[in-house]
Amino acid sequence: MLNFLKRNKKHQEDSEKPSNDSTVDAEDLLNGVESDSSYEEVETELSINPNWKLGEEDIYVYRFMNNENPPLLPNQLSLAAFDIKKLEGDMIAAGAFVRSSLNKKITFNSTTILLMKNDGTKLGRKQFDLSEVGELPARSSRPHLFIFGKKDLFVPIEEVPTDDWKLAFEMRKTSQKHTLELADSWHKSMASEEYEKLRHYTESLTPPKPGEVNFMGLRAYETENGDLHVTMLIRNGSAKGIQLQQLPLHFEDASGVAVAKGGFKLQDFKVSANTSKPWTFIFPKSIIETEELDLSTWKAYPIQNQQ
Repeated sequence: MLNFLKRNKKHQEDSEKPSNDSTVDAEDLLNGVESDSSYEEVETELSINPNWKLGEEDIYVYRFMNNENPPLLPNQLSLAAFDIKKLEGDMIAAGAFVRSSLNKKITFNSTTILLMKNDGTKLGRKQFDLSEVGELPARSSRPHLFIFGKKDLFVPIEEVPTDDWKLAFEMRKTSQKHTLELADSWHKSMASEEYEKLRHYTESLTPPKPGEVNFMGLRAYETENGDLHVTMLIRNGSAKGIQLQQLPLHFEDASGVAVAKGGFKLQDFKVSANTSKPWTFIFPKSIIETEELDLSTWKAYPIQNQQ
């Protein structure tokens, strides 16, 4: 096994993070994946391939590097690159953590991997037998080495950078346009002009990453009786629909402090694949923790997704 760790032991004293992390929706790469409808971020635990014979010090370094990786969202797979070496014979060896946020163990088959710059410029492409990764446990991260030969590269080996690079799964599915979805009650109450305006706004936004579910604030106002109405756009970047049953929200006004916290139960609330769905959440006056709200700027977010 090629040893990447001699150089990377410096990470223990460095604040610099590993190379970029590339994520995909697990449903786009694996068959028979059941979606997790939660939105809580997943920390992936280090898993070492049983075929790798490593000492305790090496395992410690891999664990340290893995801890620097960002958390995943539910239903995601990722390649978190950590080091690259140029080998004799015009070959490139790239090391990356193969990561899964799924709640079950998985195995891979033959999979095409792209070597890229961080801006998306493709440097190489090769089909790998990823069964060599072994059985990846649930919510785990396993280091693996990817060897690219001269014939696999699109550029001379001298032009492959050692810092500005990443690995990514090649996806063959045609991307679907991200669109607006409304609940029946919204369809009945929203004027066509308002609908077109919101539809245009939704489709003008950069769509969520594959498998990502995020929340965007649209409008917040106080009613005469002091309740706070907050309209959010719930954006589903997954290839499958999701269903939310409850949503704990924090609301911050211009003070930057969470002035309202509420848990909301949602009845049969579904967001279809590749769509954004607006919904209004009402914080009663009794749970608002300030006498005067400053709504000149604000944000609302699920508690687990606080930035």
